[in-house]
Order: sequence, then C-alpha cells, then structure tokens
Amino acid sequence: MRGEKMTKFIKSFTVLLIILFSVSSASSATLTQRLKDGHKLRLGFGTAVPWAYAGDNGEALGFVNMIALTVLEEMGITEHETKVFEWSGLIPGINADRSDMITGGMYILKSRCENINFSDPIGVFGDAMLVPKGNPKNINNYQDVIDTGAKLVTGTGFNTVEAAKKFGVPDSQMLLVEGEVGILAAMKAGRADAAVQTFFGAKEHEEKSGGAFEVTDPKLMPKETVNVVGIGFRKSDNEFREAFNAALAKVLANPDKMLERAGKYGYDKAQLPPADMTTEWACSTK
Repeated sequence: MRGEKMTKFIKSFTVLLIILFSVSSASSATLTQRLKDGHKLRLGFGTAVPWAYAGDNGEALGFVNMIALTVLEEMGITEHETKVFEWSGLIPGINADRSDMITGGMYILKSRCENINFSDPIGVFGDAMLVPKGNPKNINNYQDVIDTGAKLVTGTGFNTVEAAKKFGVPDSQMLLVEGEVGILAAMKAGRADAAVQTFFGAKEHEEKSGGAFEVTDPKLMPKETVNVVGIGFRKSDNEFREAFNAALAKVLANPDKMLERAGKYGYDKAQLPPADMTTEWACSTK
C-alpha cells in the first residue's frame, strides 16, 4: 500500500515539475519565439483618452493603439489581446510578463529607458495646463504655479512629475493621483488649482467638463517639455523591437493609412516625428 502511495506521489510530483518547467520556459522565451509558438501578442495600456483606452468590448482604441496596430499589420500580425493597467503599473506589468508592448503613449525618458526599451519615435508632443474657465490665477506654466502658490495636480508616474520638480515646483504644491480620471476628479472637487498633462489629455478634460475648464497654450510651457513618444518593449525583446522599427519606418514613409486611423483621435501630420528626434537622443537628454 505504501508503495502505491509512493508511486502516485512520484507521478504527481513529476507532473508538477513538467508544469513548472513549461511555465518557466514560456515566460523566459522572447516575444518573437512566443509568437512563433502561437501566443497572441498582448498590448498593455492605461485609460488615457485619446492616447489609448479600451472600448466596451475591451478593444484597443486611441491613436497610439491605432499606430501600433497599423505597424503590426505591416509585420503580418493581425491578432492581439488587450491588457489594461493603471499608468504606474505599465512598466512593472511588462517586466512581469503581463503584457508584451506598452502602447499607452509613454514619453521616452532617461529614467524609463533604464527599465524598458522603446521603439523609434511615433510622434512628438507637448504638455499643457488645465485650469478653471477664465484662468483666474493666470497659470500657464510651472513658474506661474510657483509664483501663485497654486496646487498642481498630475498623475503618478507621469513625465510631468519629473518636469514639475525640474522646474522648481515644491512637493508641497503638488498633488499626485492615479491617471487621467484622477486628475479630472481632483480638478472638479477643487483639490487643485491647475492640472498639468498632455495637451490631448487636457483637451479631452476640457470637453468633458461642460465649460468648467479650459486648456492653456502649450507654447507657453518650457520648450524643454516637448517630448517624444515611443512603444515600450522588454529589454529581452530587442529582436522583435528591431522588426517593429523596420515596419514603423515603412509606415511613416507612407503614413496615409496610419493618419486616417489615428486621425480619428486627434493625431495629425503635426505630430509626425522629425528625423533628428531619435530614441537615443530622448534617452540621453530627457
């Protein structure tokens, strides 16, 4: 009897080892290999209208997702899954193998380049301030925030946290919340005098506020806050990233299809990346 139990135990233990080995092998495989093995590519993004967000059925919407999907189709990849994260969870999520690409509209920053790799730029963008209608405190940039003693809200993990500190906004004047939804909620509740976010995000909030807020001119922000956006990849997936970049170059050389799809969300020719704004430049200077 003890022999039968021991035999069952050995069989069960062997099956467990096989499962663990299979899981370990799958998680350690590169994205290129995973796709060859039949796995669906997983797009990771947060809720940041109009950059990237999920539709009612979980479909990938927003102009960054449209750009990414156009490039993937150029590569012959037509199937994918969507994984929605809080913004601050996008980089930890891809490094924990919970997604394969970050399509949330991330600015390419030196601090982020240390943790993930970015594609070649997909666009150039600026930030703006969201303020109460009429801009009663005349807040148009970080220096105005400092001078007026205003409370400034932005998203945890947003590039604007680093930018605000770089331009001297003290921690006592900053309020950090989760994502775009948290920013608008803080402004509506009167917990902040101004919000700093992407121009597109600010415009979306202006429209949702029913006339309660307005967006400042992004040209009144420091020139250094102009940023380059890329698609994020795990550092172990450089082979796939290079293939993605090759397909991206073809799409940008003839961008009509991409502009048609992404244009529905506000992206236009003005955002197309100039040749001199490279990922290497952004990683070393931003």
